Amino acid sequence: MLADLAQWLVQNILDMGYLGIFLLMMIESSFIPFPSEIVLIPAGYLAQQGEMNIIVIFLAALLGSLTGAFINYFGALLIGRRLLMRFGKYIFISNSAMGKMETYFQKHGPISTFTGRLIPGIRQLISIPAGLSKMPLFPFTLYTALGAGIWSTVLILLGYILGEKQELIASYLHQITLAVLGTVVLIIFVYIRRLKINNNEK
Repeated sequence: MLADLAQWLVQNILDMGYLGIFLLMMIESSFIPFPSEIVLIPAGYLAQQGEMNIIVIFLAALLGSLTGAFINYFGALLIGRRLLMRFGKYIFISNSAMGKMETYFQKHGPISTFTGRLIPGIRQLISIPAGLSKMPLFPFTLYTALGAGIWSTVLILLGYILGEKQELIASYLHQITLAVLGTVVLIIFVYIRRLKINNNEK
């Protein structure tokens, strides 16, 4: 059902041009998770054909992703946190668990937000624990923009370079996704390694 809804959204909103890209990426980044490649790869191809500007596509995608992330962040911060603090015990989420999550995001929020934005299935959800744990807005915005910007650039360039070659796009997208996931694992490994070294030096 979500796949059908996502396809309907793309077909009916993408015709709106840059505003459509903004709206679709906002939706994708917030409450309806669907693959951003079905939006940005065709947009990249349109840029290659001279029908759209690649820089404006990127800006529309980035602003849309940030807006969607803010919806989840502030929703979790202003509503979700209050509900969990009051009713969390009924779903086995204690106040102490909330405190641990808050402490975790105070220490590791930037790396979690940045890498989370690069992982399929996680990128739309990482804003929720960030909001629940009251992660400061500036680092949340910065690292969300970095992660979303990198992924948007990859997809736009893929459409720009390969155009309508669907088989090549699917193959390269699979390889790029694996490469990105491998890079995320490497970043996390280096981050944990540095934490251990710093803790040993104290």
